Amino acid sequence: MHIILVILLSIFDSLPGVQIIQDSTVGVLLDEAINGKHELVEIEGYRVQIYSSNQQQTAKTEALELETRLKDAISQTVYVQYLPPFWKVRVGDFRTYDEAREYKRQFVAQYPDLMGDTYIVRDKILVMQ
Repeated sequence: MHIILVILLSIFDSLPGVQIIQDSTVGVLLDEAINGKHELVEIEGYRVQIYSSNQQQTAKTEALELETRLKDAISQTVYVQYLPPFWKVRVGDFRTYDEAREYKRQFVAQYPDLMGDTYIVRDKILVMQ
């Protein structure tokens, strides 16, 4: 599986105009998986979505600013995704809905200004095995 991830990252990295945006933790986990220390697996799970916009003038900037604001302030990994035409910011890798719900509760208590944009979504998550 990790060979496929490396190949995909290499392909996307070489395409003009394609930029891979990822939390630094993802790179560390990929490196550990590639070097055989752990196996990184993608499974069905949940994330907490805290931002989504298709406003082409501002969405990318707002998503990246939100990532910067939260990256060192919270314990979960922050993912910025572009799923045309939407820029999304999602947080965490939760195996169960209940884990995601509990994190969402704590998150909106800490960041009430983001409460209206915060939802639990099904997503592919990365976990170590």
